[in-house]
Amino acid sequence: MTLLWIAIGGAIGSVGRYGVASWAAQRLGPGPLGIFIVNVTGAFLIGFVMIATENRFTLSLDTRRFIAVGLLGGYTTFSTLMYETMVLVEAGDYPRAIANSLGSLAVGLVAVALGIALARAL
Repeated sequence: MTLLWIAIGGAIGSVGRYGVASWAAQRLGPGPLGIFIVNVTGAFLIGFVMIATENRFTLSLDTRRFIAVGLLGGYTTFSTLMYETMVLVEAGDYPRAIANSLGSLAVGLVAVALGIALARAL
């Protein structure tokens, strides 16, 4: 049942990402600004939801997974990257926080470049 809720949340989040990115492109012009907005709002939302539902507003573990893994994971995985990095920062594990954030950026860019190169070579 947990996987079903995560899948439903992911579908909703993906549609939300498309909607926000499309809205931004229509109003602000084409380019990366729409996804920038998605990434920043997703990072804000996962930070807010995970902490607010930890102590203040109690939600079941499945509901938290629906929101964090499903909904926000479908909306943007950037939010998860930022949250996990902040958890490392708060734990004082600065080397892993830096490696996680900069490594994800650097390796992600290399992966995109390799994917582009492979697609162009076919």
